[in-house]
Amino acid sequence: MLLRNNISSIFVLDQDQALDFYVGLLGLEVSADLNFGPMRWLTVRVPGDAKEILLERPGAPAIDDATAEQVRELVTKGAGGGWLAFTTDDVDGTFERLEAAGVDVTQEPTDQPYGRDFGIRDPFGNHLRIGSVYAG
Repeated sequence: MLLRNNISSIFVLDQDQALDFYVGLLGLEVSADLNFGPMRWLTVRVPGDAKEILLERPGAPAIDDATAEQVRELVTKGAGGGWLAFTTDDVDGTFERLEAAGVDVTQEPTDQPYGRDFGIRDPFGNHLRIGSVYAG
């Protein structure tokens, strides 16, 4: 029986730029930053949360060079398939801070049937939802 999902991954084109965005701007923390020869294993997480996000650069050893180039093209177009959802205790304040920082906004804060949230994209085209869920 499966117990939990420990790590999810998204493709990024530059892991240092991803650190600036996810750690420097969003406030996540680095869980692991390890060099495995052909790849860098870089994970981040929300402080206090056990679930990690692998910031994966398309390439060896997971995929060959030709496929990696195709993946990079898709990621750049926002079609890489990656998306993340985060919870905040201040939807509008978080939105205002990120918008002022120049983040690519895809949807302003909106009341939804499940809560209030907004959409942004990271520097690589991955979609993020940030919001709060209604109690009950």
